[in-house]
Amino acid sequence: MTHLKQLEQESIHVMREVVAEFQNPVMLYSVGKDSAVMIRLAQKAFHPGRFPFPLLHVDTGYKFPEMYAFRDEFTAALGARLIVERNEEWIAKGAHPSTLGNDKCCQMLKTRGLLDALAKHGFDAAFGGARRDEEKSRAKERFFSVRDEFGQWDPKTQRPELWNLYIAELGHGESVRVFPLSNWTELDVWQYIKLENIPLVPLYFAQPRRTVEVGGIIVPAEYLDTVDPGGKLGLGEDKVVERRCRFRSLGCIPCTGAVESDATDIDAIIAEVVAARRSERENRLIDLTLSLIHI
Repeated sequence: MTHLKQLEQESIHVMREVVAEFQNPVMLYSVGKDSAVMIRLAQKAFHPGRFPFPLLHVDTGYKFPEMYAFRDEFTAALGARLIVERNEEWIAKGAHPSTLGNDKCCQMLKTRGLLDALAKHGFDAAFGGARRDEEKSRAKERFFSVRDEFGQWDPKTQRPELWNLYIAELGHGESVRVFPLSNWTELDVWQYIKLENIPLVPLYFAQPRRTVEVGGIIVPAEYLDTVDPGGKLGLGEDKVVERRCRFRSLGCIPCTGAVESDATDIDAIIAEVVAARRSERENRLIDLTLSLIHI
């Protein structure tokens, strides 16, 4: 088998183990490229039937409009059950990195939103798209990553996974995050997307954009009000520069920057990834301050 087929089979095996061992699994859906690959793997794992778990999108209220449109259209075409949960309390309070800091904003809108959603629906296992190559804390993850009754992750209490055998027993209040793409790289993901012709949010492809630079991060000017509410950074029209750029990784608008690029198709993106010497999350502000936060 090719290395992509080997990775595919490994991920499918993990998904089938979860469905066999846990009572109420769910797949976290971020609308990004890794989520798209996970969905395709789930389709293959349980073909000819539908995959037997819903998709859960923890919405912070700060996703790109293109992501919301793609999410609704894509999941409707799949016929998948989509659950959207938000931490309405903190969204109503106007939670934003500029007022709370990246750390607390992420904890309230993402971490708390996720933990509340898992408890609300009684999910005991949640598939996530994290890969070990993304950033340093994720390199410590196992396929089955146990969380305690408070939703916290402790690398010292993780279980051995010898010979592709996974321990699925959970203690009182524990749950597990499952990472089927653990052994994949960014290059593997893009090659698989090409192989399987998987549809993606258009933000991944380069186009001319009116942009500004915020702390070294390229931000499309159309989202500046979301990135800098109140105009505290003083970024007016005189700071706007047109660049050809794309998003290498997608997250919340205030914490996600673009990269300069001419890649308008997957072959060009693959060539960029091969030549890249920095992480795909180099323009995710959240990773600069939250490298040890696990949800």
